[in-house]
Amino acid sequence: MQPRAVLEINKPATSTNGSSTHDVAADIVAAEKYKVTGAPSGPSKLYQGVAWSVHNKLVDAFEATQAYWKEKDPKHVYYLSAEFLMGRTLTNAVHNMDLQGEYAEALKKLGSSLEEVRGQELDAALGNGGLGRLAACFLDSIATLDLPGWGYGIRYRYGMFKQAVKDGVQVELPDYWLDNGNPWEIRRPATQFKVGFYGSVQDGKWVPGEEVIAEAYDVPIPGYKTKTCSNLRLWDALPTTELDLEAFNAGNYVQAVEQKRKADEITAVLYPNDATEEGKELRLKQQFFFVSASLQDTIARYLEKHSDLTGLPEKACFQMNDTHPTIAVAELMRLLIDVHGLSYDDAWAVTTKTVAYTNHTVMPEALEKWPVRVLAKLLPRHMELIEEINDRWLASIKDHVAAKVEKEQAAKAATAAEAKAAAKAEKEAAAKAEGKELAEEEEDAEEKKADEGDPVAEALKAYSIIQENQWNKGEMLVNMAYLAVVGSFAVNGVAAIHSEIIKTDIFPHFVELFPERFQNKTNGVTLRRWLAYCNPELSALITEALGTDAWVKDATLLEKLKPFADDAGFRARWRAIKQQKKADLAAHIKDVTGYEVSTEPLFDIQVKRIHEYKRQFMNAISLIYRYKTIKEATPEERAKMVPRVCVFGGKAASAYYMAKKIVGLILSISETVNNDPDVGDLLKVIFLPNYNVSEAEIIIPGAELSQHISTAGTEASGTSNMKFALNGAFIIGTMDGANIEIGENTGFENLFIFGVRAEEINRLREERKDFKDYDPRWTAALDMVKAGAFGRPDYFDDLVASVNDMTRGNDWFLLANDFASYMDAQDKVDELYRDQEEWTRRSILYTASNGFFSSDRTIEQYAREIWNVQPTPLP
Repeated sequence: MQPRAVLEINKPATSTNGSSTHDVAADIVAAEKYKVTGAPSGPSKLYQGVAWSVHNKLVDAFEATQAYWKEKDPKHVYYLSAEFLMGRTLTNAVHNMDLQGEYAEALKKLGSSLEEVRGQELDAALGNGGLGRLAACFLDSIATLDLPGWGYGIRYRYGMFKQAVKDGVQVELPDYWLDNGNPWEIRRPATQFKVGFYGSVQDGKWVPGEEVIAEAYDVPIPGYKTKTCSNLRLWDALPTTELDLEAFNAGNYVQAVEQKRKADEITAVLYPNDATEEGKELRLKQQFFFVSASLQDTIARYLEKHSDLTGLPEKACFQMNDTHPTIAVAELMRLLIDVHGLSYDDAWAVTTKTVAYTNHTVMPEALEKWPVRVLAKLLPRHMELIEEINDRWLASIKDHVAAKVEKEQAAKAATAAEAKAAAKAEKEAAAKAEGKELAEEEEDAEEKKADEGDPVAEALKAYSIIQENQWNKGEMLVNMAYLAVVGSFAVNGVAAIHSEIIKTDIFPHFVELFPERFQNKTNGVTLRRWLAYCNPELSALITEALGTDAWVKDATLLEKLKPFADDAGFRARWRAIKQQKKADLAAHIKDVTGYEVSTEPLFDIQVKRIHEYKRQFMNAISLIYRYKTIKEATPEERAKMVPRVCVFGGKAASAYYMAKKIVGLILSISETVNNDPDVGDLLKVIFLPNYNVSEAEIIIPGAELSQHISTAGTEASGTSNMKFALNGAFIIGTMDGANIEIGENTGFENLFIFGVRAEEINRLREERKDFKDYDPRWTAALDMVKAGAFGRPDYFDDLVASVNDMTRGNDWFLLANDFASYMDAQDKVDELYRDQEEWTRRSILYTASNGFFSSDRTIEQYAREIWNVQPTPLP
């Protein structure tokens, strides 16, 4: 008999708010009748009825929370993010609000179940990867910890894209997630703000050449086992004039709807392709649109109770989630100076006490640098302000830089003088030995040459927010990360190694000026969604073992599971649940791809955004060699092999040429391997398209091995590694991101660590063109691709060359360097998997050791060490 789900144990069918099962069933039926008119009866309509019923309870909780916070007037945090990857809402809302018992009973009376109904909900297409999923976890934790705080973002109509597979390649389709409405949002037509673009600056004030209206939509965020219900406010863009009737009547139909088209573009798609000038403008438009609306909204609410904006830092903190919202520094300055009349100095004092910045990446393409020409065209007043911020910033540090330059020059001169004196002494000794007089040397021409240029001005360029493009001389760029650092009171990385890298490699000049500004806040995930709700069978076993479900909120309690790892009976139950979740995943694989997979093999998973630095390509090369080994093995050798089901999932950005080729190669390997009768169940390769939160909720509980194999020093943190670890999956990975802290918590002997270290990367990249020590397994696998073993050799030619032919590529992420140790680590995986008792024992230790990675812990640290926001629970 399987244990019951964690939050249904001893759960009555009547909730604390006193509503009965009959009331809930009646609510659902009424919502179906009055809210979902016209839809045919069935699971989809029933889902809508349930969702609208829960919606009403959310609204009640939301209004009570906001009214209480308005009365108490606590300081709020406002989390600005381009992404919020929320996933499905129904399960989270019902469980967090402690309503699961009565809704389960009500649906049973209506001939359905929560599981069936939840499957009808579409994922909210408001994000793409870890950045958005982290933001969603943070909102859950903010509410759970009773912290006054809101998220702010964009209400994208079509997401990034819906990924499909056609003819062996990825294709991108619009994600029509809003077609049937969204019962989890509340439209706020009374909350609108104008947002401008283009135009000119006249008498120190901006006169926009184009304007749109930002209209608010609220998504209530309920905390777990608390009355607190926070908020995610999303902005939709509307035209100031929907239809130009005069133009329409004149037959100018395109012109008549031009304003609507321009407004629609802003909120249509997450991360539009920025390869063109128009694409760059649209991305910047998106970022400024939601930032401006959010800041205007916050200031308006502040002014309802306060008159002096110099007090804003006591009531608000804006946390910028990566570089996308960093235009907030300039926009807050504009609003304070141009709209509300503060002096520059007062506005700067408010801004630098109110704004904080989280850096999420060391990848150059993600550290946004806007061409000055683009920023000046789209936001002319902001460009003026950025120039003034930069001028004042450089003036403020000039003395420091001058002293540094003088010290460096003195040291350089001293070294040169010592070298010269030594050389002179050597010559004098030689001359003396020959009995000659040493001729008087003329002063070195270099010493006589007057200093050319200003060394201080040259040194200041390294600190400047506005810099020349090193790849395009003459083009000036605004470094948005530098603007964020200069304009923020706190800057943090998201894992211990990442926070060190941003200090040593990305912002070293700023660290020397204000080291106290830089912090680490290791990421976390919410245990509600990522263990309690997505893996209810395992959660129930944990609750039974610990004698409480308090671990769902206090993750430190998971530590008490460690003794159970030595209990054979407990291991058997743990293993049985993993088999059940593997069966669920196998059924999903068949539904989506048509491939049937056995549940006996090791389930090996790599699901994340497709990118060269995440090295799905290296995983694919290893599978080619595994396939080759199986094909060449005798029956006796095959009998000793550990079978695997290897699952990939993730989207390649629509304009990312190489990433799309990697997807194509994985699909070709899958088709070849899975249809080869010689291989059977020894190897299956699966690509699950359109990876999203709901997919992850099926995949992660069924995983036994998870791959986090980015080149050391490239992954800021990762959060999927935390989710897998909490669900008892092993990690194979590099010393990168949060893998290191997972290893510290779990014991590195329980991870399969391989590869070069971060401090070796720069040297190895310089030496890569001379690298000759190719592992024979690497060569054999790539030769199969070039020979057409997986079809389309011409299509894959430049992909192979990018890592194997240094006259055409540079293997920037060092796949060849790490491949041998990666394969050796995979052999160790096979060896351990043969001992299922030991494998299970260590699996339990993964879950027991990683409660540290709860987002509740992360948010508590942000609140205490950066935001200075206090819990304000409802009475």
